Amino acid sequence: MQYETIALNVQKLMRQNLIWSVVLVIALPLLNYIVQPRMYWDFSFWSIVGYIGWFFVAYIMLIIAHEACHLIGFVVYGGVRWSSLSYGLDMEKGIAYATTSELVENHAMKKALLLPFWLTGVVPTVYGFYVDSYLWITVGALLLAGAVGDFAMYKALRKFPKDAVVKDDPQEPTLYIYPAGTKHVEE
Repeated sequence: MQYETIALNVQKLMRQNLIWSVVLVIALPLLNYIVQPRMYWDFSFWSIVGYIGWFFVAYIMLIIAHEACHLIGFVVYGGVRWSSLSYGLDMEKGIAYATTSELVENHAMKKALLLPFWLTGVVPTVYGFYVDSYLWITVGALLLAGAVGDFAMYKALRKFPKDAVVKDDPQEPTLYIYPAGTKHVEE
């Protein structure tokens, strides 16, 4: 017996991600400049090329780490087996994904959903402020905005009991919710 299905609208999430990305990429570096104003800016060709190169390296590494954090969350909080995990990139949808084929209790799924926000969004941003690095602040801002889908799922899961059981769809950004104690569901 299934409670409900939570299916996210990818187009809507992409719009929200774009809006949050623009807002945070402007606001956070501006805040850093207000707190730690610079007297000198290096706008030489090689400094710009180097910044862009390191930006893409850091961004790609943190996207990979973001999905890995979901997997770690499934194992640590949900107690799933490593063999049940999979992750990758859906080129057609333009999204990275991490999933488990096992059922996870709601309280564990919510923790696994938000773990990447903290580790790949908040930590790099705070580090960027600490060392006065616009590269880390900007990359962190994009990863903060990139958690918009995770927050949408988290928000939807809040209305269910903490011991309800969640099944993650391996192909779509969809969660299936079942009553507490459900051990197996038909595929």
